[in-house]
Amino acid sequence: MRFAFKYRIYPTRPQTEFLNCELRDAASLYNAALEERIGAWKVCRKSINYYDQANQLKAMRADGCLTLANFSCCQDVLRRVDKTFKAFFARVKRGDTPGFPRFRSFRRYDSITFPSYGDGCRLLDTGKLRIQGAGHIKVKLHRPVEGTIKTVTVKREAGRWFVCFSVECEAKPLPRSAAEIGIDVGLNSFAVLSDGTEIENPRCGRNAEARLRCCQRKVARRANKKSNRRRKAVRLLQRAHSHVGNQRADFAHKESRKIANRYGVIAVEDLNVKGLAGGMLAKSVHDAGWSMFLNFLAYKAEDAGREMVRVDPRGTTQMCLCGARVPKTLADRWHACPACGLSAGRDHVSAQVILQRAGNRPSGANVEVVVSCVSREAVCFS
Repeated sequence: MRFAFKYRIYPTRPQTEFLNCELRDAASLYNAALEERIGAWKVCRKSINYYDQANQLKAMRADGCLTLANFSCCQDVLRRVDKTFKAFFARVKRGDTPGFPRFRSFRRYDSITFPSYGDGCRLLDTGKLRIQGAGHIKVKLHRPVEGTIKTVTVKREAGRWFVCFSVECEAKPLPRSAAEIGIDVGLNSFAVLSDGTEIENPRCGRNAEARLRCCQRKVARRANKKSNRRRKAVRLLQRAHSHVGNQRADFAHKESRKIANRYGVIAVEDLNVKGLAGGMLAKSVHDAGWSMFLNFLAYKAEDAGREMVRVDPRGTTQMCLCGARVPKTLADRWHACPACGLSAGRDHVSAQVILQRAGNRPSGANVEVVVSCVSREAVCFS
């Protein structure tokens, strides 16, 4: 299984300047590769791939027009360009809104990746991170790095610096559990379980609206977009949003861990969250972070040896356990079935219907058993 561990790093002022120069050079290489592809197609109707561009790197470094310290980092930048074009053509093929690849400002190019651990970047026994050209950088290892490190990414976020280790490690199954649970996510309560347990919605974004509003107004008052005062205000706004994101991720990590530790079979709805996040409920849906929670729950379930089942979400709130249809509007929060007489909370019954559908999965009820793994990040709040 592949996981990602994220740690805060504390470069000195010269090291920070060096890392910023590395990001600037990476952005320049990205834009140059993008421009070459566009120009080759416009002039010669020729498509350039990753290998065509990677073969030019040695000559560019010899001429001095490519100053990135690590050669593998240069190759990773070109892979990003290639991946961007492949995603663009995939969207065109599917009929989605394509969104042609765009040039990247050096202020928005925030990470460089070392594809092979030990080649330009290594975690030392002293607990410091050695980066080629920058030297030894202090790392806050608030938890041990588990498994075998494969790649290392140095990232800039809101003026702070982080390192992400992509590692490969074995799953750690927990003792078997016969308990089963259905989960119905919502907005009034973040989630209601089929046993009646309610998880309170933290509403991280709503609670931080006052602070975000003040930071946004400060940015708006800085009319000169090239001034240092505006850049400082933008950084404050970025840190405010980063704090909200950390709160949301922390909540999702903790709640998903509790569920994965306790239950052997976990049934959830196969929601199209992007489709739901529209209209009047868009802000609340985004603030709830359903996708993040379900992704965290998926990899924790796989790591713990649990079974997570995604069921068809259509009609889960309009059905009763007896099979009768009980129509409700969004304002109706109570379920009263005229057929069997069941009277209970709407979300509680929905969670039980979800679990019931998961139990009927051999009959072909449009169910997907999740076996894929997603990345895990150890969020740093310092």
